Amino acid sequence: MTIKRVILIILTFLAIALMGQDLFSSLNRPQFQNQLELYQTNLLLQANELPAADANLAAARKALLGQDPIKGAIEQYQEVRQTTQKNLNRARQLAASDLAAETKPLRASLPQGERSLAVIDLNLGMLQAQQGELEAAQASWARVSAQSQSDSTIAPLPDTAQVLSGLWSQPPQILPKAEQQITRSLNGWFRYRALSQLYRLQQRPDALVNLQHNEQQMAEAAFANLALVGGLPVFGSTIGTILLLVLMAQWLLRKNQALLSLGGVAGWQTPWEGEIVWQVLIFGFFFLGQIAFPLVLGSAQALTGIAIAGFGERAKALYILINYLSLAAGGLLVLYWSIKPYFPLPEGWFQLNWKANWLLWGVGGYFVALPLVILVSLVNQQIWQGGGGSNPILPIALEGKDPVALGCFFFTAAIAAPIFEETLFRGFLLSSLTRSMSLWAAIALSSVIFAIAHLSLSEVLPLTVLGMILGFVYVRSRNLLASILLHSLWNTGTLVSLVLLGNGLK
Repeated sequence: MTIKRVILIILTFLAIALMGQDLFSSLNRPQFQNQLELYQTNLLLQANELPAADANLAAARKALLGQDPIKGAIEQYQEVRQTTQKNLNRARQLAASDLAAETKPLRASLPQGERSLAVIDLNLGMLQAQQGELEAAQASWARVSAQSQSDSTIAPLPDTAQVLSGLWSQPPQILPKAEQQITRSLNGWFRYRALSQLYRLQQRPDALVNLQHNEQQMAEAAFANLALVGGLPVFGSTIGTILLLVLMAQWLLRKNQALLSLGGVAGWQTPWEGEIVWQVLIFGFFFLGQIAFPLVLGSAQALTGIAIAGFGERAKALYILINYLSLAAGGLLVLYWSIKPYFPLPEGWFQLNWKANWLLWGVGGYFVALPLVILVSLVNQQIWQGGGGSNPILPIALEGKDPVALGCFFFTAAIAAPIFEETLFRGFLLSSLTRSMSLWAAIALSSVIFAIAHLSLSEVLPLTVLGMILGFVYVRSRNLLASILLHSLWNTGTLVSLVLLGNGLK
């Protein structure tokens, strides 16, 4: 056994252990979908303040917002609160155990989980007060007030809870700096409703008129954002469903000559053996991403005393971009070094053919992926019940307001990630696997590895489905540009939806 193989074996066990730790930790982190649903709910509440000036607008508003948006919002918040409390309790129990190494990420995530729960209770109390459920509202705010005001992750939420409790008390009480606390802690509909109550109690009609004017403007923007966020996926999924039905009908009629068939498609002529694939994945992806980069960054933070968590929005976005570009450059360098002895490569490897029909394959694959991944994601939510973690970049992008930061996120997600991941997982891994297995098996296995590499249990199933569509498009088009375009469209659509949702709440 060679020294290189011994090192590979050791690094493989290390990679499996570290990935297992990350996946285990993700089990007790909330899904990003929970936060996304609450943002959509908040936007619905804000759009509900838009007056229905004509019958068409009234019908559109009813279709988007439902019959009783506030009642629906209370149910949504209570459901997410229950899931968040359950995940937080489980994380606390595990973090208190003796498994220090395994529970370190859990301990680090606890403050954010506690803050999320406090925000949910703060907003839930506002909804309950609006429905006239004052006892329930006071109970929700009391839970926030009881938390430690010295905790920087929670402050100033306990003070804001006391302000809201006073505004809806009998008789009402206006605490000092009430307006400042409301403006600092609440957004969108919740801020307008709290300020409206404050101005009425203070008998400030001019401030109330200005507030209502601003609220109408924000309601119009929220309604437009909701129409885009909800309408575009529905439109795309409809096209994708029709396209998928047409393709299935063609397959039933033409069998091996159909676009969905791989019957006459050959695999790649692969000059290297499985050890090269193993080497590229371990050295070029898992070792760099799970061991080398975290070690270097951890050492740099220890030496400088600068914590990433303390970065501003723009600095954090630049950090994520530089980190990803460094990982991609290192991974591609390992890939090049590993296959260089086999140059010149057989025809078809890493093909980027600008003259072929890659646009049709990429765009068509995107439309087909929409209904399939959305359907699988709905099933996946029932499996994980709000747990399983998510990509940590998504919440940052959702809450981002800085255009430079958003530009960095866009470049990372829509350009850098598709180029690197498609080159590695489709251009190299999938193609290499066809040496020893069928095309469908290679597509499936490379998709599972692609999904696991994202290190969130809740994303494994939907990302596997997306990976299989990416793999199929690559195999049929024989062009990396097609799968890169599909991947870029998917990430861009996700990012645009997050920006629309986040910017709709002010």
